[in-house]
Amino acid sequence: MSTIPTLPGITSNFVDTPRLRQHVLMSGPTNGRPVLFIHGNASSATFWEEVMTKLPPGYRGIAPDLRGYGDTEDKLIDATRGFGDWIDDLLALKQALGITRYHLAGHSLGGSIAMWLIAADAAAIQSATLVAPGSPYGFGGTKDLEGTPCNPDFAGSGGGVVNPNFAALVAKGDRGSDNPQASPRIVMNSFYFKPPFTARREEDLLSSLLSEKIGPDKYPGDLTPSANWPNVAPGVLGPANALSPKYVGDSVQRFIACTPKPPILWVRGSHDQIVGDMSLFCMGTLGKLGVVPGWPGDDVYPPQPMVSQTRAVLEKYAADNGQFEEVVMEDTGHSPFIEKPDAFMAMFTRRIS
Repeated sequence: MSTIPTLPGITSNFVDTPRLRQHVLMSGPTNGRPVLFIHGNASSATFWEEVMTKLPPGYRGIAPDLRGYGDTEDKLIDATRGFGDWIDDLLALKQALGITRYHLAGHSLGGSIAMWLIAADAAAIQSATLVAPGSPYGFGGTKDLEGTPCNPDFAGSGGGVVNPNFAALVAKGDRGSDNPQASPRIVMNSFYFKPPFTARREEDLLSSLLSEKIGPDKYPGDLTPSANWPNVAPGVLGPANALSPKYVGDSVQRFIACTPKPPILWVRGSHDQIVGDMSLFCMGTLGKLGVVPGWPGDDVYPPQPMVSQTRAVLEKYAADNGQFEEVVMEDTGHSPFIEKPDAFMAMFTRRIS
């Protein structure tokens, strides 16, 4: 069962598939209309619990811990497949649970995975809600609305740009606040949410963050030295490398071309510092601000326009007989469904009804 306490109405389950043993949180009746929730990086299914308990009657919430996170079996992520391992895991879970049609919601990394899942399973998805998704072109290392690489080796993305002190403290299970640059608690409260917000379940959410699997072949993963600034390029293992634009492949084109196209609700916080056109987790931004020395300038390596890239792709999706709605939740950071749950639930309930 879950190593993190769950809310009343949430059950902890293990589901065996041909790919792995997956830990899954569930809510609602077993014959209810399924809603699949996908969590983000440095978190787990725990982040979705409050939303799951507030689903309308007759809905079944299903929130797995992704490969590499939480209580799911510890298996490596082949980053060269992009999000392929996660997609195959989710499709195997869907089959094991006997799901044919479902609503989809993803947060952060989970929102990016959701876009890949739409491309792979569009006919089964009734609606999709993307909360603070990363750019469809990956995290870091690209410029302009078409996701053009800043460097041919995608330097500045992948495991090498993760703060090693943060990863080390996650590995130790650190719950303190002694390191303002790397303490998991400070990172969560400063960047997952817009300060001074503090989550009601702060300790459980911190435990969720700390549940990520850590190691050179896990998180942050391996790296490749590069002659291009900032002198690290992506490796081949772990979630940070899977997020690299190097492994995006034709996923954007498949997403735009999928049919039928489920309607998409895109929700983001007005003060998101993780996913934005000036993300504080983007090497282009950090170089421009003087935090990382040697920045080659805007022409070579500008801040990645993450939000603008997402909007441009969704506009192409809409132009090809799809539809999307963009909602900016004011005075929230990277997790508006936790920061303003009532406002989020009102729009989310309308979307799945």
